Amino acid sequence: MGSRGRVTLQTIAREVGLSKYAVSRSLAGKSGVSEETRALIRETAQRLGYTRPAGQAAAGEVAVVFHDLDAVNSELYMQVQNGVQREAHRLGMTLRLRWTHNQGQLEELARACDGLILVGPHDREAVAAASATGVPIVRFGWVDPLEQADQVTGTDHEAGQAVIEYLAGLGHRSIVYVYGTPGFRGRQERYYGAREVAERYSDVTLHVMQFDEQNGFATAYQALKQRGIRPTAFFCAHDGLALTVVSELLGQGYRIPDDVSVVGFGDFSPATQISPALTTVRMEGQECGAVGLRLLLERIENPRLPGMPARRIMIASRIIERRSAGPCKVAVSLDVADA
Repeated sequence: MGSRGRVTLQTIAREVGLSKYAVSRSLAGKSGVSEETRALIRETAQRLGYTRPAGQAAAGEVAVVFHDLDAVNSELYMQVQNGVQREAHRLGMTLRLRWTHNQGQLEELARACDGLILVGPHDREAVAAASATGVPIVRFGWVDPLEQADQVTGTDHEAGQAVIEYLAGLGHRSIVYVYGTPGFRGRQERYYGAREVAERYSDVTLHVMQFDEQNGFATAYQALKQRGIRPTAFFCAHDGLALTVVSELLGQGYRIPDDVSVVGFGDFSPATQISPALTTVRMEGQECGAVGLRLLLERIENPRLPGMPARRIMIASRIIERRSAGPCKVAVSLDVADA
């Protein structure tokens, strides 16, 4: 092997098509890789003549920690989990999965693992405590402006832009952004994107509806009509809101999409369980999970040095066209309820 240089973990990883993390755990006899993968790595190491350097530490474990009190994004988080697990299976490794918002538990996990993926709105103090242990952390959730944290995220701002471009292209000029309960960062970003595009059109008006999501849409819509606003399209901040809007409008006698169009966000399971099926924006949660794990393993194998910038990786969403949105057929929607 002298002509080919010293055989390292990375040499074996390239040979078998797995991560250096999986190779290290396997050769150390640790859990986290399947028996089939372990046998392949052991055979490859023997064939290449690998010898573990004296004192080399074995790799630890990777944990994925979900914020356990965020019910709004539960289906998205399941998609992220599926993506992480799918990628882990491809790499021949297993994971720790935890659901907590407790700072002490998060810090304990950080000390026990080689890296963490944090999913959801973990508070600053908990994240700071975990970061202070020095382990690599990848976030799937919002970070502060210019915060030096590795993050994998969707494209909320662009999604807002794309939906208004889509609706304007269908001829809609009076559009409502259904915000629902205020205070969610993702909804804000989608609104900012939507507003940005609406302002480019001299004849497009974007209205905002905020209300209690349990029973507030009908009242908010009535208040909108009393101001003389007759929208032809609704862009809803998430699919759950879109289901409420579709149900209320159908109950008031509107035809969807003949009288009014509705677009959601998320592409979660209810989007195809209503009639008409919901046009929406698909968040690529599984891809976010897979990319997050690959980034974390890269940081474990090649730690970020002081002064090295953090990374933001954005996974582009896309509009999924179904039957709830269509061309605007009138200048303003027919106010069926008042007819």
